[in-house]
Amino acid sequence: MTRRRLHPLTPLVRGAKLVALAAVAVSWRGLSDLGLVHWLMAMLVILVGAIVVSAVAWAVTGYEIAGRELRIHEGLLSRRVRSIPLERVQAIDVVRPALARIFGLAELRLEVIGGGKTEAPLAYLTVAGATELRASLLGLATGAAPTRPDQERPLFAVDNRRLMLAQLLTPQALSVPIGAVFVLGPAINHPDWTLIGAASTITAFLGIFQVPVRRVLDEWDFRIADDSTALRVRQGLLNKRSQSVPPRRVQGIKVTWPLLWRPAGWARARMDVAGYGGDGEEQLRAGTLVPVASASDTAELIAAVLREAALTTADAHALPVAAPPRRARWLAPLAWSRIGVAVTDEFVVVREGVLTRELIAVPLARVQSVRITQGPWQRALSLATVTVDTAGRLSATARLRDAADAYRLADDLATRSRAARHTYTAHLATTRAATPPPDAAPPEDAGGPVEATPDTGARAHDGNGGT
Repeated sequence: MTRRRLHPLTPLVRGAKLVALAAVAVSWRGLSDLGLVHWLMAMLVILVGAIVVSAVAWAVTGYEIAGRELRIHEGLLSRRVRSIPLERVQAIDVVRPALARIFGLAELRLEVIGGGKTEAPLAYLTVAGATELRASLLGLATGAAPTRPDQERPLFAVDNRRLMLAQLLTPQALSVPIGAVFVLGPAINHPDWTLIGAASTITAFLGIFQVPVRRVLDEWDFRIADDSTALRVRQGLLNKRSQSVPPRRVQGIKVTWPLLWRPAGWARARMDVAGYGGDGEEQLRAGTLVPVASASDTAELIAAVLREAALTTADAHALPVAAPPRRARWLAPLAWSRIGVAVTDEFVVVREGVLTRELIAVPLARVQSVRITQGPWQRALSLATVTVDTAGRLSATARLRDAADAYRLADDLATRSRAARHTYTAHLATTRAATPPPDAAPPEDAGGPVEATPDTGARAHDGNGGT
């Protein structure tokens, strides 16, 4: 593939974005001090300067596919070429920010295992160009032929009315009346409003709504579908996001039952995909699996997503769960009865939570390490905690187990994990042999061998019964 450039309108979009950030930085006070005319002139100067800088960056930036690598060329004085092996790609997203949508453009984001941030995002391309490039990269990464949208199998679509109602039943939304009193009270007591005062009041009031409103905007019209290469996740009202996640990249699932949702029987779930960069909010946004749905619909979707090792029960929390010993109530007087762990040939599942109940399911084929830790109070009560780590950020932690039971559990997890990984690898090899792709990627991306990871100040388990 010959080297290609980004879309010619890229400098204009980036320049406009910088102007928007500058306008926010100047704020209402800056507008009052400068005056409208001088403020507009300052924004125009910033826009021209940003477009010139972005145009230079655009002229020296390009991308190409060489074999099984995506290469990004950039830099004016100091040239740099990034080579991204496609077998390390965890997910590929097509993101359409509101400003880019005005010009009919999109951004392609590659999430690579081991990366602390999004690797070499390609901003901006046409929507059709970004979609076509994503299909080509996924085909090379997974070894499967690209699929058309009409070949996708719908799995779940959120009810937008339920989504809005669910966000009203959150602590952030319920705190809005209290926040409104603090924001509007001083304004009512001092009715001599100025432009700055009114704007500041509106800004503060909007800040109260930020969390529930942002979640509604991000998860609006959420849909997830399945095809032969990846899970297709689409969501967003202002900023459109289209994710493509190969199912074998999913490291685990976390299901949450918030207190105010439980009377309605609602739950939310997120999937952990190794390699997703960004801050905590970006991680949550990228990993959404179910914004809100009934418990049964959530369990069915989890079983469909984890199709290589689906849960054998319709409801994950119905698995036989081993609770901690009664003496654990000294360390968790309210939560100890809700703590539990269950292990099958395919999964380790842990549950916890009093007000907000949580369940984490990790496929044993994705396990990277098994750890046993003991703090001073746990040692005094002969208790221990078993932690199962994956290649992502999600860990399954079985807290406050009997010490002897914790070592037996770690032994069992180590044995079952090795067997599950062997079964998964054999299944993957059989599948590839049936449809051999060119230059097939190795199966090591499912997770590494199970081994003990010593923890500072804690006892470590070697995965084979020793200490």
